[in-house]
Amino acid sequence: MSRNLDMTALRAFATVAEAGGVTRAAGLLHLTQSAVSMQLKRLEEALGRQLLERAGRGVVLTADGEKLLGYARRILALNDEVWSRFTDAAFEGEVVLGVPHDVVYPALPPVLRRFHAEYPRMKVTLVSSYTERLKMMFGRGEADVILTTEDEVQAGGRTLTTVPLIWVGAIGGTTWRTRPLRLAFERRNIFRAGVEAALDEAGVPWEMAVTSEMSRAIEASVSADLAVHAVPEGTIPPVMERIDHAGALPEIGATRINLYVADTLRGQAERALVRLLLEAYSD
Repeated sequence: MSRNLDMTALRAFATVAEAGGVTRAAGLLHLTQSAVSMQLKRLEEALGRQLLERAGRGVVLTADGEKLLGYARRILALNDEVWSRFTDAAFEGEVVLGVPHDVVYPALPPVLRRFHAEYPRMKVTLVSSYTERLKMMFGRGEADVILTTEDEVQAGGRTLTTVPLIWVGAIGGTTWRTRPLRLAFERRNIFRAGVEAALDEAGVPWEMAVTSEMSRAIEASVSADLAVHAVPEGTIPPVMERIDHAGALPEIGATRINLYVADTLRGQAERALVRLLLEAYSD
């Protein structure tokens, strides 16, 4: 009597093995952790072998698991090839891209436009948030590719470019001349602490005039000339302009724009999105 492998369980096993844990694999598969754990249990029971062992917060493959992983990759690749060939679903799927709100423009719209033109059946779910949250999502497997703004780059990432930070205010505004200098920043804005430190070191008195969780509220406040803000050069919102302060305000350093790509991202379309991001920032 022939027996058939459960393809769903096999995909769950391969994803857990490649992601290094159930939590991240669940995010990549868009399933709950309990559903993934159940599929792993079903596969082990069907084969009568232990495939994974717990190791801290992650998992490691047993000897049988190592053997199965090679087969699983080939079986899943062939399954996906057949499915694409006979259902006309080539390059169909979803990729979750996380980007800090302050670097969405100007690079990202052309990237998304080109990607859609090349792979019209691929869905891109864009998450715009602050770097801390994006890295948490990436760690849990809830995002496939993320851009971050950071002082350094962590293991597994690469720096695409380093961009100076600049002062911005309302178009034709004068608030930057007032003292104490009135600032507007999101609570979790990664540049906020550095801006405050630079002002303190330069002896410029300041006050946090506007604080919000929402970037729109900051843009509205700055564009109304109620406060000033800081952004990476080249990413000025259309309702603001660079402040020509002639040295009245201190230099506020630079930020790295880093790229992190999930180890499990191997499809041709997904790799094309990464390539477009690399090209955008190399330009």
